[in-house]
Amino acid sequence: MSLFFSSRRLFLVVQSLHFLLLHAFKLRPERFICHRLKLIMFLLLTGLWITDGQNTVDLDGNVTITWDIVRWQDHSYDALVTITNFHLYRHIESPGWRLSWTWKGDEVVWQISGAEAAEQGNCSRFMGDLPHSCEKTPEVIDLLPGAPYDMQVANCCKGGVLSSKGQDPLHSQASFQMNIGESPKISDHDMIIPKNFSLGLAGYTCGSPFLVRPSKFTADNGRRHLQALISWKIRCLYSPLVGSTSPSCCVSLSAFYSETILDCAECSCGCQGAGICSSIGESWPLPYSPPVVRCTRHMCPIRVHWHVKSSSRGYWRVEVTIWNFNLVKNYTNWNLVVQHPSLDSVVQVFSSEYKPLSQRRMINDTGLFWGSKLQSGENGVVQTEVLLRKDPNIFTFKGGWTFPRKVYFNGDECVMPPRGGYPRLPKRKVSDGLDISLILLPLCLLSFFLSFIWAFALRQRRSERED
Repeated sequence: MSLFFSSRRLFLVVQSLHFLLLHAFKLRPERFICHRLKLIMFLLLTGLWITDGQNTVDLDGNVTITWDIVRWQDHSYDALVTITNFHLYRHIESPGWRLSWTWKGDEVVWQISGAEAAEQGNCSRFMGDLPHSCEKTPEVIDLLPGAPYDMQVANCCKGGVLSSKGQDPLHSQASFQMNIGESPKISDHDMIIPKNFSLGLAGYTCGSPFLVRPSKFTADNGRRHLQALISWKIRCLYSPLVGSTSPSCCVSLSAFYSETILDCAECSCGCQGAGICSSIGESWPLPYSPPVVRCTRHMCPIRVHWHVKSSSRGYWRVEVTIWNFNLVKNYTNWNLVVQHPSLDSVVQVFSSEYKPLSQRRMINDTGLFWGSKLQSGENGVVQTEVLLRKDPNIFTFKGGWTFPRKVYFNGDECVMPPRGGYPRLPKRKVSDGLDISLILLPLCLLSFFLSFIWAFALRQRRSERED
């Protein structure tokens, strides 16, 4: 969240505690001013002035579940369920989503297309044909690619994998259709929609369903429009504080104008230890399974290296390299998000796709990169170059300005190295690249020569006066 929302949260917390102490403990308002200031300092120092896991890059990022009733019969209805990933750069990766909910009544799933329930459950109360699932809390999973045609619906069968809306909108949605039996009356809206929705993904929390305007669908090649009888939406938000216990990537830096190569900070994602990391080609006896991360100083599965490659009149160039140190995982659909003021002046991007991310911002300082498959093992590296135009109002090589402010890989924020160690311009160089000694040496020689002439002339004048 932005600083505004964090400030508002702090204000509300202080106001609530102020009211509580003022009325519960009968403190006089004039004596509470000091206590109020102390309370604010305490909240700041103890870390209560924090965000809720969202960031300012993807303000509207969420996964939305839409529950549409498209047909109603006596004690049964057909529901079309759609899952849409509205994140600009966070994918839902394999093994994919596992959507679950809890029925409010005795509903069962008689039929389903485009997905399947992981468990059928106890259907002993039925005779003859049995429902697809009788679970009170069914868990529905996506069908795999290549499923039989008669089991498919539009946008199904991706194995639960969804791309981000910003990178690949065509593959950011999944759908399945169900026939629900033993349902309440259609007039009882509160009993129809289930409760306790979950995506089955770490870090995601789903809210309560809320009624929306009925969804519309196209038919007959767009010539006819259909409308759902009732529609609900459920929004699921991601929190990195819940979804990941440790960072998954780090950033290293270098520049053509400095001999310093600033590596990822030690133990950025963890520290080495017995059984924690593995080397390429190292064998592990059964029944032990080898660790998935290659032994490195930083112990991150992903390392992003930002190298300021060159500078010319009006332009400068950056080379970005991504290493995959995960020995068992290929990143087929990877993306990289970078925050830098100069991304508003991108001229050309080589060897990868690029898309600016500007969401309710006055200045576009964030970009999304993606490209070819990032393999595991020794060949686990991809590279791209960016040509940028110099803005004379802000461009400088000083103070680490040429390096990114933040970097995200597949939605996770990477650990930046300590800012105090950033590569710097050599002290013997001036900003235009000329050796300062070439200027100072002639000035010193000229000063010495003038001093010598002045001393000689002064001595001559004294000698003339004495004569």
